[in-house]
Amino acid sequence: MADLSTRFFGLKLDNPIIIASSGLTANAESIKRFAKCGAGAIVLKSIFEEEIKQEYDQVLRNAGTSHHFLEQLDYFDYEIREENVGHYIDLIKEVRKEVKVPIIASINCITAGEWSFFAEKIEAAGADALELNLFLLPSDIRKSAEDQNEFYMSAVEHVMQKVKIPVAVKISPFFSNLGAVIQALSEKGVAGISLFNRFYTPDIDLDKMKLIPSSPFSEAVDYTLPLRWIGLMSDSINCDLAATTGIHDGATVAKMLLAGASAVQMASVFYKKGPEHIGTILNDLTVWMNEKGYQTISDFKGKLSLKNAPNPAGYERAQFMKQFNSDEKVIE
Repeated sequence: MADLSTRFFGLKLDNPIIIASSGLTANAESIKRFAKCGAGAIVLKSIFEEEIKQEYDQVLRNAGTSHHFLEQLDYFDYEIREENVGHYIDLIKEVRKEVKVPIIASINCITAGEWSFFAEKIEAAGADALELNLFLLPSDIRKSAEDQNEFYMSAVEHVMQKVKIPVAVKISPFFSNLGAVIQALSEKGVAGISLFNRFYTPDIDLDKMKLIPSSPFSEAVDYTLPLRWIGLMSDSINCDLAATTGIHDGATVAKMLLAGASAVQMASVFYKKGPEHIGTILNDLTVWMNEKGYQTISDFKGKLSLKNAPNPAGYERAQFMKQFNSDEKVIE
């Protein structure tokens, strides 16, 4: 029987299926269900500094600006942070007692200094590793690409100075020099990098004439962007890569591993098909490995990366050589 074990987050996983940070991993019962269904690792729903800040701002708006209240601002700031972090710590402790698979905490901060405050408490609670959910929307034209990049590097450095558990990062593709950023992050000593995060995106309601959220779920065709960058980068960095976004079945998992990923992070498909779908994905991956004669993931991991693919230019090509032909209906 095929051995599906792999490594990511600096940890040995029984299989490459990681349940991504989402509403599915926000409570103990759901987490335990995913573990029972065979997840290789589970990333808890991120704790967001931005949400804590919004709660603090709401307190300010409701309470006014009396002298007595202003003297208590630091107290309210401390209490709000402690309450939010406290709930998160309690969740880690609860699931750590009952779940055998690795439990990964996830934090999303908008200021580099806050990362270490969260990280130390998470480590003490017993998380097996920590994922930094890194993203600043590069819409502030007053900030250069170097300013943006410095936030990411500084956040990683702050955390790694404070904790001993493995630290991984999850990033977006929105960088002016994405390959250089991925390589620079890997040189910071992180245990892994996940490509790419999926964020809130707006849409427009034409009838009501207002902004609305777009679908929060990925589609099966969305996997090609992370596939390209996994293939491009897996041979040239100093840590493991995981693929995320658009991965809905065993075939796509196999593709990511062939490109050089060590694991995959998945969420959208489990919203649609439930935790039991893990078994289907692992079975399909096992069947494919058996058909190809692979005993372990290491037998084929990276077999079609940029370095090893028979047609490596396919990763780097930016334009179609031919557009749709009216007769052949193909792209080359």
